[in-house]
Amino acid sequence: MTHAIRFHKPGGPEVLVWEEVEVGKPGPGEARIRHTAVGLNFVDIYTRSGLYPAQLPSGLGGEAAGVVEEVGEGVTDLKAGDRVAYGQAPLGAYAEARLIPADRLLKLPDSIDDKTAAAMMLKGLTVQYLIRQSYRVKTGDTILLHAAAGGVGLILGQWAKHLGATVIGTVSSEEKAKLAQAHGCDHTIIYTREDFVKRVDEITGGKKVPVVYDSVGKDTFLKSLDCLAPLGYAVLFGQSSGTVEPLNLGLLAQKGSLFVTRPTLNTYAAKRENLVAMAKELFDVVQSGAVKIEVRQTYPLKDAAKAQADLAARKTTGSTVLTV
Repeated sequence: MTHAIRFHKPGGPEVLVWEEVEVGKPGPGEARIRHTAVGLNFVDIYTRSGLYPAQLPSGLGGEAAGVVEEVGEGVTDLKAGDRVAYGQAPLGAYAEARLIPADRLLKLPDSIDDKTAAAMMLKGLTVQYLIRQSYRVKTGDTILLHAAAGGVGLILGQWAKHLGATVIGTVSSEEKAKLAQAHGCDHTIIYTREDFVKRVDEITGGKKVPVVYDSVGKDTFLKSLDCLAPLGYAVLFGQSSGTVEPLNLGLLAQKGSLFVTRPTLNTYAAKRENLVAMAKELFDVVQSGAVKIEVRQTYPLKDAAKAQADLAARKTTGSTVLTV
């Protein structure tokens, strides 16, 4: 027997329970892995709360690092003892050990440790599809990034800066502004005391930006549209403040023939070959030193409820890892 965090009904952090579970042997195409570190992400809160429905009772989490213990029939590119990580997998990462489809696992380079991997896979792969695929950031672009001091934000700011972009980041406090500036942001806007639309207009000399990366949702989305230059892209990849109201598509015409996309990692990484290519680009930019991954908080896995509560209350910055 081993232990996992599970929930039997949707709700607040209090619905999470630390339970004994039996993992069993891997079936065809599966691997059994023992986790060493598990990533904490806002999507985990969406799942726990019922915003993203799960079949109950359910495990939680889709990002972790660990060691392969055993592989099932047909798995040829992994073996017991391999260090692996994943950032896009069926729910169940909040566990000491688990079974997982082997095609979701990525071998870790020796230079990337387990905690770093658990902090970077989902968030780093998300950044890859955001700035290399949803909208391809290029030298000379000025971009707007909400939640610039969050886990995705700190990676995206560095990577976009490495690509030659000027990064404007919104944050909630002076402390977070300093953190964002240390991770690629050329300009920071403290949205709790400044109008970010007005500031973006001032920073860009009225030209506005070609893309906004918005994971906040309800509180920011319509204002995000006002920051876009004609033919600009609003990339909505989360909703930490709540779900965006139904959109009058006529607004996109009025504001400059704008584009809106609501992408997910599941779509971009659905095919194994795409996942591998995305991970290679992520590993390369981290190993080069252009993007530094910092684990800024750790909690024991059994304290996942407290970790989620702190994340929702915006008490955390950057990446948080649950240790096993």
